[in-house]
Amino acid sequence: MTRKTVRIAMNGVTGRMGYRQHLVRSILALREQGGLDLGDGTVLWPEPVLVGRREHALKELAERHGLTEWSTDLDAVLADESVDIYFDAQVTSAREEAIRKAVAAGKHIYTEKPTATGVDAALGLARLARDAGIKHGVVQDKIFLPGLLKLKRLIDGGFFGEILSVRGEFGYWVFEGDWQDAQRPSWNYRAEDGGGIVVDMFPHWEYVLHELFGRVEAVQSHVTTHIPQRWDEQGKPYAATADDSAYGIFQLEGGAVAQINSSWAVRVHRDELVEFQVDGTHGSAVAGLRNCRVQHRSSTPKPVWNPDLPVTESFREQWQDVPDNATYDNGFKAQWELFLRHVVLDEPYTWDLLAGARGVQLAELGLKSSAEGRRYDVPELSL
Repeated sequence: MTRKTVRIAMNGVTGRMGYRQHLVRSILALREQGGLDLGDGTVLWPEPVLVGRREHALKELAERHGLTEWSTDLDAVLADESVDIYFDAQVTSAREEAIRKAVAAGKHIYTEKPTATGVDAALGLARLARDAGIKHGVVQDKIFLPGLLKLKRLIDGGFFGEILSVRGEFGYWVFEGDWQDAQRPSWNYRAEDGGGIVVDMFPHWEYVLHELFGRVEAVQSHVTTHIPQRWDEQGKPYAATADDSAYGIFQLEGGAVAQINSSWAVRVHRDELVEFQVDGTHGSAVAGLRNCRVQHRSSTPKPVWNPDLPVTESFREQWQDVPDNATYDNGFKAQWELFLRHVVLDEPYTWDLLAGARGVQLAELGLKSSAEGRRYDVPELSL
């Protein structure tokens, strides 16, 4: 086996998502398995170069995992010709400038979403990357989750017949930070810092709906801030200026309709933190992060509405589990592997900066829809 090293500047890995999912469970996990086997006698060895603003945090993180390269100087790292890929998991407000610098330095780009704070800027990044002739990708991890992979298998196998509707429920209670620490950083709840559940989650819903059911053609939403005051990491109260809940209706190509509720002010009465129910003429399914259950029309019971009698049947028990039939790896790691193969072997890859711009567009139109109380068409984007 020949070992080929690819050096990746990883910016923002001291944050929760950048550290847990991208560094530890993706790049370091690839190293622990001996690298990525490209299938042609070559093993790709990812070499992370940690980048961030907090020197002490970077140093501690590097020492914890036996890594030797880290820097608070992004410009210097990008000037290093041995660095092949720039990865960004910073706060959204800092992302566009950093990606522009990386493109100018000729680095391939892999980034978290949203890719920018507005659709014009997001499209600008996609055009910049195209003109520079570099490879680029955007994290779209939900479609690599076991539950949604099973759902995709059902769709591809014709299980549903004609798909009529999709209903999604996402969220959990994020503590305010006064009497219990919040599970998410305080900037998520300040609009001036790029926070808000719409800019966070609507890009996810765009690619999930697009990949599984069809392009979003129209959106209508109601967006609100249920919890107006929270407490930051230092225990100080602050005004929650960003939305913490969004209720969206999405018209899909082909006629199906999707309704997705997203909230950080809801308590969970589901099997998983996110679930999608898909109803079709031939069958229905409920998919979460890992599991998927189905009910075919041939085994659908005939409930009768009668509020005068207690329920005598368990509706949940009338559904069947979809078997794994495969081994599922971490979704972030699975997409990293595809992107690395795209960079090194030029294999096809569709989740690029244009796909990222579609997510930004949907978030922007969702906020506009709520502010103006109207439905908005979602035009197709192109470069």
